[in-house]
Amino acid sequence: MSEYRDVWYQSPDGLRLYARDYPGPATSGLPPVLCMHGLSRNSADFAGIAATLAADRRVIVAEQRGRGRSDYDSNPANYTPLTYADDMFHLLDTLAINKVVLIGTSMGGLMSFIMASQQPSRIVGMVINDIGPEIDPRGLARIQNYVGKVAPARNWDDAVARTREINGEAFPDYTDDDWLAFARALYVERDGVPVLAYDPAISKAMTDADSGAVPPNLWPLFEAIVDIPMLVVRGELSDILAADCVARMRDMDSDLQVVEVPRVGHAPTLMEPVALQAIQSFLVGSGPHGARPHSDLTP
Repeated sequence: MSEYRDVWYQSPDGLRLYARDYPGPATSGLPPVLCMHGLSRNSADFAGIAATLAADRRVIVAEQRGRGRSDYDSNPANYTPLTYADDMFHLLDTLAINKVVLIGTSMGGLMSFIMASQQPSRIVGMVINDIGPEIDPRGLARIQNYVGKVAPARNWDDAVARTREINGEAFPDYTDDDWLAFARALYVERDGVPVLAYDPAISKAMTDADSGAVPPNLWPLFEAIVDIPMLVVRGELSDILAADCVARMRDMDSDLQVVEVPRVGHAPTLMEPVALQAIQSFLVGSGPHGARPHSDLTP
């Protein structure tokens, strides 16, 4: 596995935020990748794919405010994709990264849309993992039902059981070892007890219709960024990204690349062979559905 260095930086409003920096080959010359996780997740989600992609290029994996090792925000109203996108530009500026490929899972995909609309010349490509301009209400209701409301785990067996209960339908083929690894990525151990690695207050903005935490309609924004090369990864069993949403995205973006991961729901890990192959092909400009020219994803 590729090693990473810890990056600490300050947000515009003074929070101490964290990211992993996988340096990649010193002579790569390829645009770095910025990975952005989902609502209640953290940098551990990208451990596999970041190490894999770092064989060819630099990979940055951010932890959003309120998650993992990043500071929690005393004002939960700041837990919105717009704020996170601003934090990401600040991270890129801190690292002096001018051009970047975005990989965004779920909430990270929404952030990618926002970032591409705000600074399109800076984004050379996007991998959008199991999210679209329209969120399936089934999955949204499921997430709102558990985020910030999970009962504390007493031990690791308890943590694994809760993780399986919440995510079992999305990963029907997972083994006991898979569920343990899943739980280890969601929880951190404190005083011998597993604790979820996020601020429970991240859920508060989701109940406020005016907060922007759940964007109501991103179709106009998506239409504005269709010139940026994009690969959409969808889990076959997803309750967040509906198949008809993907079809509409394709209607609006004739060059859109799409790959579906079989027997997986929300959200693919991106280490599934079909997903990983699609991402690697996309990054070199030879995707399975007719990528844009190679030069779009290289300097």
